[in-house]
Amino acid sequence: MSAPTSTGRFYGVGIGPGDPELITLKAARLIRDADVIAYHSGVGKQSMARGIAADLIPEGVLEEELRYPVTTGMTDHPGGYYGALAEFYDECSARLEAHLSQGRTVVVLAVGDPLFFGSFMYVHDRLSPRYPTEVVPGITAMSAATAAVATGLCRHEDTLTVLPGTLPVPELARRLADTDAAVIMKLGRTFAGVREALRQAGVLDRAVYVERASGTGEVVVPAADVDEGRVPYMSIVVVPGADLRDDAAGRAADFARITAAHEAPTPDDSAPRDTTGTVHVVGLGPGPDRWLTPEASEVLARVDHVVGYAPYVARVPQREGLTRHASGNTVELDRGRLALDLAKGGDDVAIVSGGDAGVFGMATAIFESRESALADDAGYADVPVRVVPGVTAAHAASALVGAVLGGDHALVNLSDNLKPWQVLADRLTALATNDISVALYNPRSASRPDTLGRARDLLVEAVGPTRVVVVARHVGRDQESVVVTTLGELDVDSVDMGCLVVIGASTTRATGDGRVWTPRSVG
Repeated sequence: MSAPTSTGRFYGVGIGPGDPELITLKAARLIRDADVIAYHSGVGKQSMARGIAADLIPEGVLEEELRYPVTTGMTDHPGGYYGALAEFYDECSARLEAHLSQGRTVVVLAVGDPLFFGSFMYVHDRLSPRYPTEVVPGITAMSAATAAVATGLCRHEDTLTVLPGTLPVPELARRLADTDAAVIMKLGRTFAGVREALRQAGVLDRAVYVERASGTGEVVVPAADVDEGRVPYMSIVVVPGADLRDDAAGRAADFARITAAHEAPTPDDSAPRDTTGTVHVVGLGPGPDRWLTPEASEVLARVDHVVGYAPYVARVPQREGLTRHASGNTVELDRGRLALDLAKGGDDVAIVSGGDAGVFGMATAIFESRESALADDAGYADVPVRVVPGVTAAHAASALVGAVLGGDHALVNLSDNLKPWQVLADRLTALATNDISVALYNPRSASRPDTLGRARDLLVEAVGPTRVVVVARHVGRDQESVVVTTLGELDVDSVDMGCLVVIGASTTRATGDGRVWTPRSVG
């Protein structure tokens, strides 16, 4: 649709969380000068936005009340709750467009900030491509709630996470456990689940409930003390970050903070423990929960700490009494030392890997950490380490197509970060020329875009272009896909770190229905 030749201007104006004195000067000017004032309101309720800005709305101005058809997830609309809302926002946009097309200035009042969990976003999506549009920021309810709590929300390198209370309890608990500070919005009927998630994440004792932040009748109480039967939707839970300003490490980095917190003695914990915990190195399998072994589940259900690469830690359900330590992907020895330190202090620890922890996973890193030059001084030699096996990514990929690894096979990490390229080249050549199937882990990354191409060219020269190749992506997950091709036709550019590449033997067979298998017999 082409833009009208003469149009009005469209404004989304944030009017703050409740106190009219928190409306900005710019917002006040635009409200006074508007031709049309629009605002949303709930079913059977007066508009909160209009109430905040009432003294600024000029007499005689055109008003558009945009009343929601539904305020909960329950609706008979054929498209469900979100279908009903999409239809409502289409109607809102049409009503406002009728004014804009006549050259009128339209101001949509938004409680808090227009683009922060605000209904204005949805009419903005529909109208801003066609009409001159400006968004005027406002003080968020989150900021007002934090001010009401009157304590530091984030310090130094703290991570703040803003969460909707509508998340399932396990997911909300996991995210709460994985952040330093949090703000939870959209409460109301969800509050009982929110409080349970706070408890499971171990942060209920510092969570604060705020109702009507900055407005008349503001309520500020510990989240543990709230009557869940009277919580309105427009309320917030604030979880301030722990105040560790006296921590010797200065919170310069997440792992430094965690390690220092466990190493620094306190008056109640200065004496040595009589017992030593165990480090359990747990393989989570390559993807779905159903591939997690019962043994691994049992360990994860009882340890005091889980340590690991953040995406793997995220797969472990949060529960009461569990502390999670997530980190980046290149600090394996740091993770190992942290796990050993925690176990040395008497706690049981699970350090987690995808697939099998003993196949290019954290098991080796733990043993390397325990036998490093500092191990004797740290006392790691006496810390028990137990490896819990998991389903390997290579064998899950093989099963996806049938049994491409059904005969003799090898698993090779194609990363040359820990070994020279020539070592990789010699090993790949020896395996292929001795007719052994090879599964390639870490085949191609942004920092190593050429490694897989070099390996393919090397193997084509050694054994020819006809060897069957399987490229399995995100095995066991929603995005799972598989491509069966040959060495000569392998599209290297389509491969990334989410893939596992399997190169078959000369006897590997690919059938018309996409099944691939390698005979057990030779000759």
